[in-house]
Amino acid sequence: MKLVFFGAPGAGKGTIAKKFNEEFGIPQISTGDLFRAAIKNKTELGLKVSEIMAKGGLVSDDITIGIVKERIKNDDCKDGYILDGFPRTMIQAENWEKADSVDLAIYFDIKDDEVKKRLGGRRVCPKCGKIYNVFFSKPKVENICDNDNETLIIREDDREEAIANRLVVYHSQTAPLLDYYKKFDKVIAIDATAAPEMVYSQIKKALKF
Repeated sequence: MKLVFFGAPGAGKGTIAKKFNEEFGIPQISTGDLFRAAIKNKTELGLKVSEIMAKGGLVSDDITIGIVKERIKNDDCKDGYILDGFPRTMIQAENWEKADSVDLAIYFDIKDDEVKKRLGGRRVCPKCGKIYNVFFSKPKVENICDNDNETLIIREDDREEAIANRLVVYHSQTAPLLDYYKKFDKVIAIDATAAPEMVYSQIKKALKF
C-alpha cells in the first residue's frame, strides 16, 4: 500500500510512520530525513538544502521529487511505502500522481497553537537522534539524552522564527493538498491532537490493519 501522511509540521506524521515501519515493515520515506542525511554527509545536495532548511523554507520541487524517486527504487519499497512530509506542494503532488500514484492520503488535522507548542518544545539528541519535548516527553535529566548522556539540541527549523515561517509556508503551499486528494476520494482525516498511541490506533482502524 502506498500512503501519504500530510499535515502541519509537528503533527506527528514521522512518529506514526515510524510505528507502522516497526510493526508492519512499511518503509518510512521522510524527505526531512533524506535531506538531513545529505547535509550530515556534506553532499552536493546537502550544501544546497542546508541554508533553506535552517530558515524553515522548502527545497525546490525538482530536487525533492528527484530524491524521493531515487529512494523508492530500493527493494524495500516494492510492496509500498509511507511518504512522510512529501508531497508538500501542488506541483509535487501532481507530479507524484503521474509518477507513482498513491492509494490513500492520511491527513493529520491539528491547530497552529498545538504545532507551536510541540515544535517549540522539541529537543533532539545529536548522537542517537532521539526526540524529546519539554512539555510532553522530558528526558530523565533536564536537557540530557537518556540513551547516551549527550546534551540535547534545538534543531534550527524548530526555533521560533523558523516555526512561524514553516506554518506560513504550510498554509500557503501544503494545506491545499487536502482539497486535491479529496478530488480523488483518497483522504482519511485523523485528529492529530490525540496521544500518539490513539492516533496510531485511529489510522490502523481506518486502514483495516
